[in-house]
Formats: sequence, C-alpha cells, structure tokens
Amino acid sequence: MSLPPEKASELKQIIHNHLLKMDIHGKIREVLAETVRDDQGPAHRSLSEADFLRALQCRGIIDDVMKDLHFTQVNQPFSNIDPSRRCLYLQVLGGKAFLEHLQEPEPLPGQVCSTFTLYLHFRNQRFRSKPVPCACEPNLEEGFLLEIHKDGIGEGSKMADATTMLSMCDPVHLVLIKTDTSSETTLVSSYFLDWRTVLSSPSGKTCFAVELMGVGSECKVPAGVLTVSLELYPPLTETLSSDIISTQQSLERQRTAEKERLFLVYAKQWWREFLEIRPSHQSKMVKIFAQDENGISRPVCSYVRVLRAGRLLESPRQAARFVSLLAHEKAPVVGGGGSKQEQWCTLMAFLCRGKGDCEDHATLLCSLLLGFGLDAYVCVGTKAKGVPHTWVLTRGTDGSITFWESLAAHRYLHKAIDPDAPPLAPQPKHSSPYRTVGCVFNHQTFLANCQPSDAVEICVFDFQNQSRWKAMSEEALKSVCAPGSITSLPLLPPLCAPSLDPAASSNQLELEMRYLVSEHRKDLDLATVWDDHLSYLLSSALSAYELERCTGVSCGNEEFQDAVRRAVPDGHTFKGFPIHFLHRSARRAFATCLRSPFCQEIVCCRGDHVRLAVRVRVFVYPENACAVWLMFACKYRSVL
Repeated sequence: MSLPPEKASELKQIIHNHLLKMDIHGKIREVLAETVRDDQGPAHRSLSEADFLRALQCRGIIDDVMKDLHFTQVNQPFSNIDPSRRCLYLQVLGGKAFLEHLQEPEPLPGQVCSTFTLYLHFRNQRFRSKPVPCACEPNLEEGFLLEIHKDGIGEGSKMADATTMLSMCDPVHLVLIKTDTSSETTLVSSYFLDWRTVLSSPSGKTCFAVELMGVGSECKVPAGVLTVSLELYPPLTETLSSDIISTQQSLERQRTAEKERLFLVYAKQWWREFLEIRPSHQSKMVKIFAQDENGISRPVCSYVRVLRAGRLLESPRQAARFVSLLAHEKAPVVGGGGSKQEQWCTLMAFLCRGKGDCEDHATLLCSLLLGFGLDAYVCVGTKAKGVPHTWVLTRGTDGSITFWESLAAHRYLHKAIDPDAPPLAPQPKHSSPYRTVGCVFNHQTFLANCQPSDAVEICVFDFQNQSRWKAMSEEALKSVCAPGSITSLPLLPPLCAPSLDPAASSNQLELEMRYLVSEHRKDLDLATVWDDHLSYLLSSALSAYELERCTGVSCGNEEFQDAVRRAVPDGHTFKGFPIHFLHRSARRAFATCLRSPFCQEIVCCRGDHVRLAVRVRVFVYPENACAVWLMFACKYRSVL
C-alpha cells in the first residue's frame, strides 16, 4: 500500500536520524578509503557503485543498519485487514480539561495511582484502552479498528459505500471509567459518538474534540475533553456533502422525537385509565420511565433485550450466579437527606463499571433468562420496611411462578395465599423477601398490578386476566423499545470472555494469604507451620460451595469429609472456616476474616503440633466477574 506524503517524509526523517546516530558517513568514508587502497595496483580500474555496495555488504555495514533499524508498522491498523471490508479507525489523541484532577500530582515511577480506562462498543464489537494515570490532561492515546459490518449486522460480503454508511445510525459508545488505588471503579462519562461526519471528509479522515459530560446528578457538568480522529479504510471514492449528513441526522432526530412524543401521549392516557380503576393506584410502584446515566428518560422496557451469552454461560442458573457477582452499589448522591438518586444504567456502562444498583442487575438477569428461552419479567415493588426493589420473575408452562433475586442468585417458588379461603384451610408459606409488586415488564410487555392489594403473598401472576393486570399496548411499546425503532436506543453489547487466568489468580492470592497469616502470627509470637497436603484437600470443598451457588445442588461433601478424617490423625482436632468474596484484594479479605471469631480461633491457634492450611479458589465468569472462595483450616493435638 502506498504511503501518504506526510507518512513518507516522516519515514525518511526516522531513517536519516538513525543513520546520523550510528555515524554512517564516517563508516562509509573508511570503507571507501580501504576499497580505493585495495584496488590501486597494476590492474587499476575505476570503482563502480556495485563494487562499493559489495564492499559495504562484505564488511557487514548494511546488516548493522538493518539490524538496528526497528520499524513499528507504519499505518499499523491497516496492515492485516481484508481490503474488501470497510473499516473505521478511531484514534483517541489525548485528553484535556479533566478539571477534577487539576491538583493531581505527577505519579512517581512504580507508584500505584488512580487510572482512567476508555471502553468502546460499536456494532457488536467491544474494545478497551490501556489504563493511564488520572490527570487534568490524561495521556489517553489509543487506536481502535472498528469493522463497519460485523456479525450479521448489514451485508458482510459487500463493501459499504457512503450512502449505505449514512443510513447506519449506530453510534460508537464511549465509556470512561476511573479506577482508584483500592480497585474501586467509578463511571466518569458515557458518550454516544456519531461517526458519520467522516463521510464528508475528502481525505477520508477527520479530527475533532469530544466534550464528555458527567453522569447521574452531574450529567449537565463537563467531565473533560477527548481529541478524536476518525479515518475510513479503504478511503471513499465519492464523499458526501456535510449538508446531506446533517439533514440525515436531523431527520433521524425528528422521527425519534415524534415516536417518543406519541408514546408519551399514549402513556399519559393509559395512566389516567389505570387511576380510574381504583384511586389507591396512585401510590402503587408503577414505573413506566426511568433515567439512564446521562439523565435521559426512557421507557423501562427498553432496558431489557433478549441477550444470548454464546458459550460464556451454560444455563439460566449460571447466568444468575454471574449477575450476582457484579457488585451492588447505589447511585452516588451529593449531600444527605437519605434521598435515593435514580439511575438505571445502559448495559455497556454497567458491565464496564462492574457494579450497579438492583435495577441494573434485574434488567441484565431478565435479558439473559430471555436469551435462555424463559418467559422472564422484571418486577418493580418493595422489600421489607417498604424499601423499593426490583427482582426477576419467570413463568413456567405449567403456570408455576419463580422469583429470582438478581443480587444474590436466590430463587423462590411463589404460591399465592388465598385471602378468601376458610380460616383453618392450609395456606402456602410466604418464603420470598418481597412485600409488594406494582408492575412487571420485559422487552415487549408492560403490566401494572390492578388487584385490590399489591401484597406479593396474595398476588396472582395471571397476566392474561385483565381484571388483575392492566397491559400496555405491545404495538406502542414496540414503536420506542424494539431494537432499531428509534436512534436514541443504545445497541446491546455482547458479553466479553474473561481474560483472567483462574489458576494464576488463585495461586497469587493464596501466597499473599499465607504471608499475611505468617506475619499476623509472628506479631503474636507464634510460629507458622503449613500443611500443604491439608491445604490441597480444601479445594474439593471450595469447588462444591461454588457448584452449590451455581446450581442450588450440594454435592461432594462426603468425599471432602472422608479425606479430612484420613488426613487428621487420632487425638487431633480439625477446624475449618470458609468465606466468600467478590474481590481479589488479599488485605481486604484478611481484615474481613479476622472480624470473625471462628477465623480468629484458626489463624491465632495455639497448641501442640499445630499445622495450618489455607486454600484459595478464584472462579472466573464473563466480564472478569470473580467468585473468590477462601478457606482457613488448622489441625492440632487435643490436650485435656
């Protein structure tokens, strides 16, 4: 591929600088003098250029030059791609005006500091940048090669021309995450970039500044500015005028605004009808709209989609386990007063941050269960003491109702109590922690509870019965919630396979734990002798615990108990303490363990012939979500 003029001159300059550095002119003079001297004699002839090049080659000068001249590939992203497929090369050329970090000192070499990481999603493709230290002008410089046609979206075999690409309204979703020194993540900004301005650039390349706004209560406050360059490869033969692009964008905005207006008119009318059924409905938790991280109000049904996890998750229960491993954190509020900041996150922002509120967990679990072919819905209601909560419900073909707690992967079979039954008639026991339910919804259904009481224990989930559940029009919901219905709807990102090595992570954490235990015992003037065989035996117990969390079935406990009995001699006592974490920080885990008197007893064990054991098992799920199981154990001779 021919180089553009600016790249060619840059390459010449690199070569020139390198030749000067190795004093090539001096070496050439030496070789020239030697060659002339050797060729002076009776058969004197004039030196040709070929003779001189041969002399340079013989003395290894050319080899030295080529050996020391290391090229990073020029135009690197375009080197290994199919020239028959259209690609967009997005470069981030640095950040500025991140004023929150104005006073941030320059990090010292090797110092642990807070970092920024930029995540991208575009048409089924996800990328992440290298983490860079947080600063007012962070050194965010990275290139991402995005395929315009990807995984069945569009005609993959056909080169996309300018007109085809103009009709592609899918933006590039940029999510900026801050990770502090204790590995806690914060969502800094979530931005949708319309890349189509590049279609009007004669050179096929454009560069501009992107102002990132904050999130939640700070969604109107600028967070910082990124300089972004876009380049199409192969370049377009015919570009579009900027007027055509702005007209297309304007038409899309108008179409979206009109659909949203019509849905709002319908929703208001529907709500009035719902209130006319019973005045008490005013206080029911019927949630039709919810604000995302950018403060944009969207119908709740748009937060749920059918999400298939490919080979990354094997079953609905494993999906529930995965969702429960994403940490629970309420949206931050500036100031007190106990008010709850409402913030339902887009799936991309939730996955990149690795934590979110109960609504984020419930919508993700519902999406995954729909992907596994279940009839799943998100429930909006309350827990004990009237605390607002969301969870997931699935309906079996036999009419059975199962509640799924997305924060803990617990499942509850729901059987309604009949309030009209005779006083002594046997009634099912209410087992779930949920108290009231106001509405249920999924990607294409919205139903409000219009039963006389919204108490979960007497609620009948017979969605076809219009006297119990008032449904919204599926057509109206489809007009604003179906994929591609409006341009403001973010596309669903695919789940990412884990990049952590579970064995290496387990070993590392176990070594750190051994060190912390030894140091703690040293402070108590206690020696530490490790029993490697006993440590190894603890693995089967940890594996069984995780399997039980995934499947709800306990197995393998008999073999573990038998192995321990064989490993602990007669007259000795065995004690074990298992614990579960969602993080991989050894110090935080050890501090938590020491708060338990049972663990204190083991770690600080005194006695005759004391042997200690510790085993760590890190179970890795998609998005690098981790279930960390840790078990301390000891055996010692019992002395009466």
